[in-house]
Amino acid sequence: MSRLRITDPARFGRVAVLMGGWSAERAVSLDSGAAVAAGLERRGVDVTAIDIDRERVLGLAAEGFDRIWLALHGPGGEDGVVQGALELQGLPYTGSGVLACALSMDKVRTKAIWAAQGIPTPAHRVLTETTDSAAVVEALGLPLIVKPVHEGSTIGISRVTRVEELEAARAEAARFDRDVMAEQLIDGPEYTAAILGDQALPLIHIEPSSGFYDYEAKYVANDTLYHCPCDLPADQETELRRLARRAFEITGASGWGRVDLMLDSAGHPWFLELNATPGMTSHSLVPMAARAAGMDFDELVWRILAATVAHEEVSHETR
Repeated sequence: MSRLRITDPARFGRVAVLMGGWSAERAVSLDSGAAVAAGLERRGVDVTAIDIDRERVLGLAAEGFDRIWLALHGPGGEDGVVQGALELQGLPYTGSGVLACALSMDKVRTKAIWAAQGIPTPAHRVLTETTDSAAVVEALGLPLIVKPVHEGSTIGISRVTRVEELEAARAEAARFDRDVMAEQLIDGPEYTAAILGDQALPLIHIEPSSGFYDYEAKYVANDTLYHCPCDLPADQETELRRLARRAFEITGASGWGRVDLMLDSAGHPWFLELNATPGMTSHSLVPMAARAAGMDFDELVWRILAATVAHEEVSHETR
């Protein structure tokens, strides 16, 4: 992931793990940040976990921090806003830059970029209060998925099986975001590809007991099954990992992240979304994929942090 092999935690200086924030994903972010900070501390890093707010994020350099491990999820932390504030202070940070974060947080624009570059993604329609529900159903079929455009963690997501349910689903998603979309439902298994540096880690096959991978299945239920290594033939998994890495790069994403996809009944892939700062909780998928690749949690968060040093040195060389 990095050109550097860093062994001395002092090389990182003072590290702040930013978590919490002000999005609907605040609770998940607090869990992620606590886990990351604990992992770095076990490796000897001088780390401080910060439940960040809008005011404090502007003064992190003045507090004497040298680099930032971003464990923020959702708007305000994963959409380029905090990344821009850190850029202004000259603070290296984990994960993608401003542009890639802004793009990946917007599901509609991510899908537009993917479609233009030949990455298959399900058909969709943007929903408003005046949208003709019958026309949406005619275009996308039933069942379909309704979700906020700028939220993650499956917050505000609904599965619609009848045209009469579409408006209520739109209103539920609109509680979390001004922009709402309906998406064609791919009837098949769901997979996710964790990206670390220039590689896609082993795929995870997600199997919720309810058949629908919503917030409950993701963070609360104990009966959601995760298969890693997954159940695909080796050559098919290799190709899907290659496509996931390309989908990641097309948006300008870097460092680490996660790409979600589904397979239809014919085995064809459909890419759903890109997560620039995935969860790092006990239920999270990137640590699971890392374990399958022979990497424990502490090594994972160390490597993600080490990439900020490599990026910092490249930035200095190009000035």
